[in-house]
Amino acid sequence: MFDLGRSFLASVERRPQAIAVADGTLHKSYETWYYDIQSVARALEGFGLGKGDHLLVVMQNRWQMATLHWACQFAGIIVTPVNWRSTAQDIEFFIADTEARVIAYDESASEAVYASPSAQLLVHIIAGDVEDQSGHSFDSLLGGQGNTVLRATADDPSLMLYTSGTSGKPKGVPRLHRVERAAALAHVAQNLYRHDECTLGVMPLYHTMGVRSLLSMALIDGKFVCIPKFDPAATLDAIERERVSNLYLVPTLYHMLIEHADFASERVSSVEKLGYAGAPMSAGLIARVEEAFSPSLFVNHYGCSEIYTFTIDQDASAKPGSSGRAALNQRIRVVRVGTDSPDDVVPMGEEGEIIADMNGDEAFQGYWHRPDADQKSLKQGWYFTSDTGYFDVDGDLFVTGRVDDLIITGGENVSPAEIEDILSLHPQVEEVVVVGLPDERWGSIVTAFVKTRITIDEEELDRHCLERELARFKRPRRYFFVDEIPKSPVGKILRRVLREQDASPVTNLSTQ
Repeated sequence: MFDLGRSFLASVERRPQAIAVADGTLHKSYETWYYDIQSVARALEGFGLGKGDHLLVVMQNRWQMATLHWACQFAGIIVTPVNWRSTAQDIEFFIADTEARVIAYDESASEAVYASPSAQLLVHIIAGDVEDQSGHSFDSLLGGQGNTVLRATADDPSLMLYTSGTSGKPKGVPRLHRVERAAALAHVAQNLYRHDECTLGVMPLYHTMGVRSLLSMALIDGKFVCIPKFDPAATLDAIERERVSNLYLVPTLYHMLIEHADFASERVSSVEKLGYAGAPMSAGLIARVEEAFSPSLFVNHYGCSEIYTFTIDQDASAKPGSSGRAALNQRIRVVRVGTDSPDDVVPMGEEGEIIADMNGDEAFQGYWHRPDADQKSLKQGWYFTSDTGYFDVDGDLFVTGRVDDLIITGGENVSPAEIEDILSLHPQVEEVVVVGLPDERWGSIVTAFVKTRITIDEEELDRHCLERELARFKRPRRYFFVDEIPKSPVGKILRRVLREQDASPVTNLSTQ
């Protein structure tokens, strides 16, 4: 099987003059970019990095970061991208965990890098507007001459992503070249991409969705359009300017795009295919996105950093909430919550924990130096996701949340996703998140945090739930009307933040 360096080289040989990457006014063909990538790969080796070493990268999405990613694929170096919002303490942890000797960063992370004592002992590669007299500017790595760098094999590590670390320290997820290539090929097939595709590179390159967009375009000689960080106006400009043909975003970013004052369907007319992942998309948002884009393909991806894709649904608007069926390289099951056995499968329609086959082509091999995490998640050849869900009568999977998100109220199990779907269909509800808050009488009470378009009251939303035939025990008993829903840097809802809030509720309906 090809490694990723050879995969990129194949695109260079097929269509050397095709535009490979765009970043503002900068456009580079596959041939030109390849020369840059090779020069950077030689420079990295000149800094003492060899096969199996880590390059720590703390940058926003820019062509320099994408170049470093590809240079590592040729050199056999493990590219290790981390959140550019990382603190100095985070940087200290990443350096200790990876034993990195070189760090690449831009102005978005310079303050944290300067404040990290360990970072000062490393070789620095700097991009953008950074004042670092001891560092090597990225531009100084370009233009070098030498032998072709093509060191990696399909069984060498390609990159290491870090999980979000909602509890404890982040966990490193190393992934092999063949695993990354299999995931990218499946992404191409499942999204029906063709060779002249152009995608928006706005999902961070420290996130599995961003990496998948980068790799999939290179496999089909496509164009990757860098967006340093999401801004609705700048994103709309890029879509229109570059004639972007597909989008792969978290639901939050779709919401922000179509709600922006500058949005118009004509500006995004080049977009034919939509994909989303990272979180469920409510039925209300699905309908609005469908109307705004009129896509020929609308794909819901369900997966994670460890095993890229679990399931896909290529017609997301036909059955809102469905995650579809197992992806090309995967098998999935739903087992009883709390079991260690992959054979403890629950009946159709019953909620349980979702597990995935570790023999799939896209699966990682285990966490980086974390046997405790392996023991918790890897059992008898299966990956236990900690996600909850169920299969419906058609065999489609519905993901209902995390094991920890399941609300147990009065002894009944309640899925937040079901309630969020119903509330999202109210025309004046812009965003909604449902969590369980502690309650002396019920254990937990169903609580909705709602961002509205205009002022409405809780009685109106309660009526809406009843009209939609939501069972009474599932109805929110408390409503909070909020200006914003807290989200992570990649747009995931931070339910933990909502569960920890201590403000007084707008109303309490627990006695109704």
